[in-house]
Amino acid sequence: MSKRIEVNDLNVYYSSFLAVEGVSLEIEPRTVTAFIGPSGCGKSTFLRTLNRMHEVIPGARVQGEVLIDGNNLYDSAVDPVLVRRQVGMVFQRPNPFPTMSIKENVLAGVRLNNKRMSKADADDLVEKSLQGANLWNEVKDRLDRPGSGLSGGQQQRLCIARTIAVSPEVILMDEPCSALDPISTLAIEDLIEELKQEYTIVIVTHNMQQASRVSDKTAFFNIAGTGKPGKLIEYDDTTTMFSNPSVKATEDYVSGRFG
Repeated sequence: MSKRIEVNDLNVYYSSFLAVEGVSLEIEPRTVTAFIGPSGCGKSTFLRTLNRMHEVIPGARVQGEVLIDGNNLYDSAVDPVLVRRQVGMVFQRPNPFPTMSIKENVLAGVRLNNKRMSKADADDLVEKSLQGANLWNEVKDRLDRPGSGLSGGQQQRLCIARTIAVSPEVILMDEPCSALDPISTLAIEDLIEELKQEYTIVIVTHNMQQASRVSDKTAFFNIAGTGKPGKLIEYDDTTTMFSNPSVKATEDYVSGRFG
C-alpha cells in the first residue's frame, strides 16, 4: 500500500521568488520522516509540493521531479486531484467541517471523489477509519453529532480518520500537534507509530523531542537569511541526526543553540 518517494533537484517558486532550492531526497515506504528547521526555511512549502497542494496559491510552481513509486507527480498527464487522494494531508490546526457530523466528516473525502456506497459500506468505512485513528471508542455513540463539538485532540484524530478513509498511500502532516496539549500530542504520536505499519508518513515539526520520538529519518532545512531560499542541509537516520550530525548548523539547531 505505502509508497516510496523520490525527489530530484526540486526548486519551488512563488511567482519569481525562489522559496526552496535544489532539494533531493528519498523516503522509504512505511517510515516516518520528520522535517525540522527554523521558521520560514521552506519545510511546509516543500511538504506541500509532495501532494501538489502548494499549487492552490496563485503563481506557485516547481521545477524538478517528485516521484512516487517511479511516477512523476508533475507529469503533464497527471491529475492533481488524484495526487491529493494518493497523498493525504493533515494540517496544523484541526479542521473538521463544522456543519458536518462526525460520520459525515470521515466520509467527506470519499464523497468528494463521487464514490457511491451503500449505507452498510459507509458505516464500515467510518468505523474502520475511526478505529485507524484511535477515535472509535470515544465517538461511536455520537457519530451524528457535529465534529466541531470534539476536543482539539479528538478533532485532529477525526481529521486523520478523514484522511485515511480515502485510502491514501502517503500521509503528510504539517505540525499536527502544535495546537494540542501534551496528552493529545502523545495520542497523535502513538497513532503515527501505528499508522506507519501501513503508510509512508512525512511530518513537519518544530518540536525536537517529537522528531526524535516519532521519526525514522530526519531532514534539516535552513535558510541563509531573509529573502534567500530554504535548502535541505542534512538528511539522515534520526538517531544520527540527533546524536552525531555531520553539519554544525544541524548540531546547533537540534541542541537548541540556534537562532
